[in-house]
Amino acid sequence: MRLRRILSAVCAAALCLTLFASCADKDGSSNSSEDSKMNGLTVFNDENVKRVGRTYLADDGVLWLALSGSGAEFSYTGKKLDITIKGDSIAQSGNDGNRARVAVYVDGERTADAMIDAPEVTLNAFESSEEKTVNVQVIKLSECAMSCCGIMPLQLGEGESIAPAEAKERRIEFIGDSITCGYGVDDEVKEHSFQTKTEDVTKAYAYKTAKALDADYSMFSVSGYGIISGYTTGNTPVTAQTIPQYYNSLGFSYGSFDGKTPQSLDWDFESFKPQVVVINLGTNDASYTKSNKNGKDEYKQGYIDFLKQVREKNPDAEIFCTLGIMDNTLVKTMAEAMKEYMDTTGDQKVHAVQYDLQDGNADGYAADWHPTEATHEKASAKLTEEIKKVMNW
Repeated sequence: MRLRRILSAVCAAALCLTLFASCADKDGSSNSSEDSKMNGLTVFNDENVKRVGRTYLADDGVLWLALSGSGAEFSYTGKKLDITIKGDSIAQSGNDGNRARVAVYVDGERTADAMIDAPEVTLNAFESSEEKTVNVQVIKLSECAMSCCGIMPLQLGEGESIAPAEAKERRIEFIGDSITCGYGVDDEVKEHSFQTKTEDVTKAYAYKTAKALDADYSMFSVSGYGIISGYTTGNTPVTAQTIPQYYNSLGFSYGSFDGKTPQSLDWDFESFKPQVVVINLGTNDASYTKSNKNGKDEYKQGYIDFLKQVREKNPDAEIFCTLGIMDNTLVKTMAEAMKEYMDTTGDQKVHAVQYDLQDGNADGYAADWHPTEATHEKASAKLTEEIKKVMNW
């Protein structure tokens, strides 16, 4: 949750860029180019790949990834596959602690893991002496606030082809903060601060839960963000760092791509309809509310309002309200918000899950006192079982 000085530095450095880019016209996330071929290149559109999470297909055929876990999955037939990742404005002018981290998996094995520190970075995803058909996943490991990246159209040779991976029957959306992003999970030194190179969403509870349930997923998570306030060491809410104001968009980033920012692009909720929505927000809010009743009341009302927003966009989903991995200050207030929401709306498809508080003695701590992969495993196991009970999965 704690974004400390590095976040403040990025905010200041990118403020002018963000203000300029956010003035761009809003654009549907279904995007404008659906041609499977462009100048002889194969474009990553719905005809060729299964898009993972919230993505944006630009006019030049680049499939932009913003949020943690976003990407593409497809089958590839051939002998050698190179994938070129395009950097955003942060890749070209930002610092090493904020650039996008991307991984490629082939048949479930990670074959590439790179920081996007140039306008274009080419990754060797697969190579074989004989033709094979393999499953390929491109996953953005780091979060959207610090940087985005794009998958460029492929140059396929004679006999090579790609096809979209099969969609799964189960679909889950996760809404959260740094815990969902996998903040610092690759750095188990609690005194260390934030860096995108130590973020890995695939080691966090949300990704693990989707895998355990064999579900397609979408994530909307930003480190340091909450319902009514981002992380603070003071008594004033950080209202600029809240999830509800950006939830209807592609995401939020201090960087830009294709002349746009994720927050300037509306998200098409018809493109991914989850049966389950998991909300894990309140840890950062607690840094503002503390034990103050007025602050808790603000959080409760904000939570009720956000439940209404999530329900409007996901009318048929079962909603799971979760909290407690790093801090349990607002667990009771969250439950009160749920009850008031259900009583006033009649919506009974809302459920509470309280995670066990992380145990540093047993499982250690990651950077900035964040959960280790061992802690994420325990949270995932609990959430998975609760979802199975409700959904009969």
